[in-house]
Amino acid sequence: MKRSYILFSVAFMGLGLIWACGSADDSRHQGGGVLQAPSDTEDELMGRDAYDAALLVKLPQVAPAESPALHNVFELSDHIISGSEPHGETAFRLLEERGVKTIISVDGKIPDVEMARRHGIRYVHIPIEYKGISDDEILRLAKTFRELEPPFYVHCFHGRHRGPAAAAIGRLVKDGVSRAQALAEMRQWSGTSSKYRGLYDTIARASIPGAEVTGAFRYDFPSAVRVEGIRQSMVVIPRAFDHLKALKKNRWAADPRHPDIDALNESLKLAEAFAAAEASADTAGRPDDFRAWMKSSVKESAALVELLRRVEQGDGRAAVDADAAFGRMKKLCASCHGIYRNQ
Repeated sequence: MKRSYILFSVAFMGLGLIWACGSADDSRHQGGGVLQAPSDTEDELMGRDAYDAALLVKLPQVAPAESPALHNVFELSDHIISGSEPHGETAFRLLEERGVKTIISVDGKIPDVEMARRHGIRYVHIPIEYKGISDDEILRLAKTFRELEPPFYVHCFHGRHRGPAAAAIGRLVKDGVSRAQALAEMRQWSGTSSKYRGLYDTIARASIPGAEVTGAFRYDFPSAVRVEGIRQSMVVIPRAFDHLKALKKNRWAADPRHPDIDALNESLKLAEAFAAAEASADTAGRPDDFRAWMKSSVKESAALVELLRRVEQGDGRAAVDADAAFGRMKKLCASCHGIYRNQ
């Protein structure tokens, strides 16, 4: 069945955010048991790489909505919006003005539940991993989309990988789109990376529970779920890493627009998070190569702290050495992620 999309923009005056929106036909019947989303491209998914299958449906080029408070925002339907973690009061005000009633976070960070509540928005926290969405997580997501009030804003950290995959569950459950359509939105709009094949495989092949199953499932829609061990460290590490990446471009000097974000403090956060991860029982039970990567990351992050301390004291040569140390850390992370996070 061909699906028509009407793309339009609505500007929030004075706030600088433009939403790219797509309206979808919501007429598909969703019964009990396992939802099988019908499509004339569905058979083509069988035996096909899920990332490649994300090109079976050709979408029009649509730029994401961007503002300092929300990034990579795509309005996938009247019910479902995908984007980044909300940053500050402005983000929640934008979401309130759009009419969002429920935010689903699939990131590990504890959401700002109180700020959302002040804007009349409910938070549901369902942390997922980059390697795919488990059956239990799919069940929780499906029940949330079916039973809580839309519109939904679905986010991870950057709004590119885990969040769009969770939003795709909503598109299957709430909007009744085909799996091929949901995959296309992940790849062609949100920019979900080919590194995360497990996320694509989930949307292409996982069983989606029907209304009878989700209705019988007892779930209280928690607003905050605390992750432990390495997963908790991985809430801190990417945020500190992102800040350091931006500061490196400015020769490790603070951005005057964000004077509270300084290189030394961010490197301390990074070093402490790596040290906590290495000391965790989770790491102790991992394979030798994982523990070796973690040990090297602890060493390099501690070295970066000392180099940035020297930069703060005016040592120009230390800035060059800090660049190199940060580059080594980036390679360590990429090597470990390729085996243990992404697959």
